[in-house]
Amino acid sequence: MTKKCRECEEEQQHVHEFEGSTRIAEIKEDPHNHRFAGVSGQAIRIKGGNHVHLIETRTDFYENHFHKIIKVFTDPAVWVNDRHVHFVSDTTTENDGHTHDFIFATLIENPIGEEC
Repeated sequence: MTKKCRECEEEQQHVHEFEGSTRIAEIKEDPHNHRFAGVSGQAIRIKGGNHVHLIETRTDFYENHFHKIIKVFTDPAVWVNDRHVHFVSDTTTENDGHTHDFIFATLIENPIGEEC
């Protein structure tokens, strides 16, 4: 028998897929950006009954470097009908003498239904 998500939340919290591109850096010297994708950490409850997720990944490789996205938390959930997304914005780690800003929204949570 399959448990419904609400019944198994204590065992494992939901996660979100994400994908995005950084903003362009080194506009005068070597203009470029990076792409990234991944799956968030499990939901972390916060005050007010909402939650956030930890985001950690690395960008794609460009010429001689990549960047890390580490210890970045999403904003609280934003509801879209009966599902939700999270907004995320921060800056990558420095590499090759520069950083990149990024902003994105996670993909919608549990896109195919309520079953775990």
